Amino acid sequence: MTPPFVDLSFFSQYLATGLAGISYGEQPANLYEPIRYIMGLGGKRIRPLLTLLGAHLFTDDLAPVVKPALATEVFHNFTLLHDDLMDQAPLRRGQATVHEKWNPNVAILSGDVMLVRAYELFLDVPPHLLAHVLRRFSQTAAEVCEGQQWDMDFETETEVSIAQYLDMIRLKTAVLLGFALELGALLGGASLADADHLRQFGVGIGLAFQLRDDLLDVYGDAATFGKRVGGDIVSDKKTYLLLTAQAQAGAAQRATLARHIGQPVLDAEAKVQAVRAIYDELEIRPQTEALINDYFLDALQHLERVTAPEMRKQPLHQLALQLLEREQ
Repeated sequence: MTPPFVDLSFFSQYLATGLAGISYGEQPANLYEPIRYIMGLGGKRIRPLLTLLGAHLFTDDLAPVVKPALATEVFHNFTLLHDDLMDQAPLRRGQATVHEKWNPNVAILSGDVMLVRAYELFLDVPPHLLAHVLRRFSQTAAEVCEGQQWDMDFETETEVSIAQYLDMIRLKTAVLLGFALELGALLGGASLADADHLRQFGVGIGLAFQLRDDLLDVYGDAATFGKRVGGDIVSDKKTYLLLTAQAQAGAAQRATLARHIGQPVLDAEAKVQAVRAIYDELEIRPQTEALINDYFLDALQHLERVTAPEMRKQPLHQLALQLLEREQ
């Protein structure tokens, strides 16, 4: 009986066996313990889940897919470890980040080993696919780094276009979701055309997911969002909402934004309320929701084009709905 992989809690239990079997190394302890620490902090394991779901469209034999799927999770956590260091973030999933619990040098070196181990996990890919998979993974890994660099560059650039921002989140977040699905499809025996449709499905869902995260930062409920609402506004983070507001603002609205964006924060709550009021006047929320919906519908079109039984597509469709908290 095929396990219900769309149940993320069940999948976490299923995946735990595979994760427990990964040997990162033992000595020196200050190199390997941080890896076990960050990999043990949990998370939804969305990327390996997508790999298994992508494979299950074409095969019931998922055992050979587990290690390559885990490679996407090890790589993802490697990026988080280094991102936290670059952002000087104190917490990850409610726990101290590696650079805080150990030190920045440990975070760099442990992250380096994680990237090595991610490549090692791909060695279970069948020989006839190995070169292709490694090329695609290497391209994706470089794109994720490009997205992170653009994100850091945007912090100091005064002029960032909406198109540039959307390309940044595509690289930083969405391409790895797309690769995870493409990888699963290839390991399941899919054609290159079907694998590419699944990749584009993943990229579309990733873009919609990141835009939804931007929206929730302004309009979400703090209790369910999991972090401070309005944090992006307080930190002057260039998001789709801010860039769209700046592009559409009239003179008075531009003046209000200029008084708050890029200025010392004297009253964080007042800043959030003032900027959110501009968003409301310009109807930024419905515009963002419309773009999220466009990416979602485009992604579903790619899923529809995959030549697999409709019943096997349902878990992926359902997962996309769950990620975006949609009902249909």
